[in-house]
Amino acid sequence: MRILVAEDETIIRLDLRALLERAGFEVCAEAKDGEEAVELARAEQPDIAVLDVKMPKLDGIEAARRILDERPIPIVMLTAYGQEELVSRAVEAGVFGYLVKPFREQDLLPAIAAARARHEELQELRAEAESLSDALDARKMIERAKGLLMAKEQLTEQEAFARLRKASQASGRPLKAIAEAVVTTLAPQSP
Repeated sequence: MRILVAEDETIIRLDLRALLERAGFEVCAEAKDGEEAVELARAEQPDIAVLDVKMPKLDGIEAARRILDERPIPIVMLTAYGQEELVSRAVEAGVFGYLVKPFREQDLLPAIAAARARHEELQELRAEAESLSDALDARKMIERAKGLLMAKEQLTEQEAFARLRKASQASGRPLKAIAEAVVTTLAPQSP
């Protein structure tokens, strides 16, 4: 597990590195400010990031937002401030964990584990939603092709579907591809 650490206070950054390495993580990059964190996330492609909220040039929340825009990874925010507004901004940015300083090893490691788990759940949900959307698009295309075949060839719904399925099997192409070809061929063309 490769981790990016972004913390403007050198002592805290070094403590974080030591703590994470003792726990078996590889600290692949260390940033002193938000802009450097975004650049290092792009260059090093870490598996997770631990960012301080208050950093020079670019605060940790905006850095998190920019990192997540380019590549979704779990991010844990560290802050000396437990203000509601900061927590809300961090959640809106897509941050998965939030720890208030001073933190202990027994606080940080579970926060990282929880952030990773929540990130994986979200990735699975996104993939499932995309799969369902693709299936719905295919179903709509197949229904449209069936309707066109029924109208053009005076077929029943079952006969139209059987014809699509037979063409799919004969060609070795997905049913959706056959339906798209039928729609392209039979649908009235717009002027």
